[in-house]
Amino acid sequence: MTNEQVVLDETIHQSTRLRIMTLLVSVPEDDRFAFGFVQRELGLTAGNLTTHLRKLEDADYLAITKEFVDSKPRTWVQATRLGRRSFAEYLSNLHDVLNFQASIYLKGGRLGGTGSPCAAGEAAAMMPRCARHL
Repeated sequence: MTNEQVVLDETIHQSTRLRIMTLLVSVPEDDRFAFGFVQRELGLTAGNLTTHLRKLEDADYLAITKEFVDSKPRTWVQATRLGRRSFAEYLSNLHDVLNFQASIYLKGGRLGGTGSPCAAGEAAAMMPRCARHL
């Protein structure tokens, strides 16, 4: 990793959305999940899941389709190509962040200082940050 800061995609970085995207990209590109399955698998309320799905859909990271199956409404959730690419990039950037932090730790240094996660200091100046800490 260079002295360039890595910015983690905040849309994916949020823990619930990270869990959603992890589930959605775990299957082949053409596969999709029923809303109810995602809700049960992740242990979320319908309202909470809907809110996070909407945020991911607004970023074009997933597609939501509605159809009728046996005369009953069914909502499907599927990662888009952009969502899959963005998730892969997120994982790569996270890997870089973790490797950078490990290298500082192994050299006996520490990232940041007291207080803010973005405290001053040479290591902190180089520290990768998520978008909210820029």
